[in-house]
Parts: sequence; structure tokens; C-alpha cells
Amino acid sequence: MVPGLEPAELPADAVEVGRVLDAWGIQGWIKIQPYSASPEALFSSKRWFLQPPERGAKTSFAGTVRLSIKQARDHADAVVASAHEIADRGAAEGLRGARIFIPRSSFPTPAEGEYYWVDLIGLAVVNREGVALGEVADLMATGPQQVLVVRYQQDGQPAERLIPFVDAYVDAVDLDGKRITVDWQPDY
Repeated sequence: MVPGLEPAELPADAVEVGRVLDAWGIQGWIKIQPYSASPEALFSSKRWFLQPPERGAKTSFAGTVRLSIKQARDHADAVVASAHEIADRGAAEGLRGARIFIPRSSFPTPAEGEYYWVDLIGLAVVNREGVALGEVADLMATGPQQVLVVRYQQDGQPAERLIPFVDAYVDAVDLDGKRITVDWQPDY
């Protein structure tokens, strides 16, 4: 176990937002691969929760631990951060491969009409006529736009439909009502 790391409870609203790539420098900084092109959640939260990778690299800890972040910033195509508990390069190397979780409640408030993917997963999708099209299972980035991956049952078998997440097709997103209304037909 890295000295200074203490076991912690993973918050109920924790969202995996990145992973530790490696140590960065000699003063205990870590290099992070964020899962989002806009890693504001990493910058806004001062408490990160780490868990070992699901497979592959071995970390110097088990279970869940909490880091108190001193500083986090962009660096090339990654994020670098320092934590109170990580004093040197050796300790930082012990975190290689760790998965980073942040409480959803720590995310910055999105602008009007913007949504975090994690908030859209599980929402029911219906068209303008009220026909149920399925449930959002995932989102895909296809370059200029995002695409909803909507799962549904067809003849008793699981199926997917892809609906571009753009104003031309999405009429309304009701997070409280757990519903997205779209201009889309079941046979598209």
C-alpha cells in the first residue's frame, strides 16, 4: 500500500472518469487519461476515488482509496495532477493503471441544452406519437455529433437503433421524467 492512502467507501453516485497512465515528473504527480474530451469533472472535484484496474496492471493498493487533489491541469493529450497523499515518483508509480471515480454530485453544472452522457444512460426514448423506441444504453461519438444507442426488443430478441443526438431529431430531454422525445419512427 502506498503510504498515506487510506481505504475509502466508493460514493453511491460515483462515475468512472479516467485512469492513471503513469507517474509524471519526480515530485509525485500522476498522468491521467480522461475518458472525456472535456475533463471538467477532474478539475472541479478535489476528491478522487481510485480502484485497481479490472485486469492487467497491478497497483500498490487494493479496494477503494481516496485522493485529496491539490492541483489538476491539462497537459498535451492528458491531465496531470498532484495529490496530498502522493509524495514522490515511487508512490505515483504505484497507482499506474488505477481507475478514477468522481461523485456525480461534484460535476460542474452543464450549460442549458448540454448533458453528461452518464445522465442520459437509462432514459426511455419515445417518438412524437408516443411510441416507445427503447432505452438509451450508450452513446457514441462519431466526429461531428453524438449518437444515442437505443436498445429494444424485436420479436423477443435484443436489438439496437442508432439515433443522432442532434436538434433535428431530438425534441426534448426530460431528465426528471427520465425520457427523451425524438422525431424518429420505429422502422427507420
